[in-house]
Amino acid sequence: MSEQRIFGAIDRIERALARIEAQAANPRGDGEAAAKHEALKTRVAASLSQLDELIESLEK
Repeated sequence: MSEQRIFGAIDRIERALARIEAQAANPRGDGEAAAKHEALKTRVAASLSQLDELIESLEK
């Protein structure tokens, strides 16, 4: 995977996370949605961690 594609993927992930966080900042009083948001945040953080590891392995 080229660096440009990696950086593009990271940029898309960061923009998606920003949209998710913006929505979370304006909760609609839905506890289920808040729980889903937290679960999604956890999954996104894990995915970002995996991407970091992938990028590190490509740099070696």
